[in-house]
Amino acid sequence: MSLTLPEDRLDAIVSRHAIVTATLSAGPDSETFVALSRELAELDPVVAAIATWRAVASELAGVETLLADPATDREMRALAETELPQARDAVERAARKLQLLLLPKDAADEKSAILEIRAGTGGDEAALFAGDLFRMYARCAELHGWKVETVSASEGAVGGYKEIIAQITGRGVFARLKFESGVHRVQRVPDTETSGRIHTSAATVAVLPEAEEVDVAIDERDLRIDTMRSGGPGGQHVNKTESAVRITHLPSGIVVLVQDERSQHKNKARAMTLLRSRLYEAERESRDSARAADRRSQVGSGDRSERIRTYNFPQGRVTDHRINLTLYKLDAVIAGEALDEILDALIAEHQAGLLAEAGM
Repeated sequence: MSLTLPEDRLDAIVSRHAIVTATLSAGPDSETFVALSRELAELDPVVAAIATWRAVASELAGVETLLADPATDREMRALAETELPQARDAVERAARKLQLLLLPKDAADEKSAILEIRAGTGGDEAALFAGDLFRMYARCAELHGWKVETVSASEGAVGGYKEIIAQITGRGVFARLKFESGVHRVQRVPDTETSGRIHTSAATVAVLPEAEEVDVAIDERDLRIDTMRSGGPGGQHVNKTESAVRITHLPSGIVVLVQDERSQHKNKARAMTLLRSRLYEAERESRDSARAADRRSQVGSGDRSERIRTYNFPQGRVTDHRINLTLYKLDAVIAGEALDEILDALIAEHQAGLLAEAGM
């Protein structure tokens, strides 16, 4: 396999890496230091992959030279013939890794994420399913070492959630979970169903990249901030102070409400985080709409109205409709233990599409 990228591009990347490293060593101002540190973190794995590919390509060339030279003695030729398949395999693997690293990056991939799950059609059963989905993502996050914090939650009448919003913090969370946005459907017999009839319910999942202040500029004059008493089930735990915070972004009409914390200050901070993420995502969608019109990715557009997956309990199967993947291990998936198998397949399909688009 030959790498379908010009050597001059690889040389330019290596050269840029050297310049960034030298500039950081010289002690630039804090703003430049932060920007260049981020760039270096992105360049490091690419430069390492270039070095690896060039090293194994050189080894392969040496083996092929030995085999092409009629003066090579029999013992050396036999050794070269033995090494040839391994050398070719090493070059192919190094080239594939480098190609993936050179694909266009989503600027939000390394970010943490905001996870929003809302019960759809199906009443109480949909709320229970929303709760199952939240626990699935929370367990998956735990296995990756990510931190999950509930931003706001509205519980269902018999359990689960009408709506739950959570912050999942960690490096690369958005890259891992971004294809989860869409409608998730469940088919099962509810506990309240006496006739054993299978019900179909749904929940909507949205995964947004968590935006930082540098990503979105918000003018305080564009905000209307209201405080109120937190709603709740009643009893001694009802918050008697006006700690709930609702922020309305007047230009866009986006409204966020956070009432989980007893501190108004904490609720306001979380509401601003949520608002920034929604504004950032709206900006991304607007910017990407032209490209999406030309080509819809095989793993879906991220449209929240798109039905992406079905969890069929009677048959013990999970089917992702975008890539026609069916796993007969529903219990392990819904427990968050085997969700990575689906995530890996979605990411691989996305990368294959990008490689094909780039002619690689």
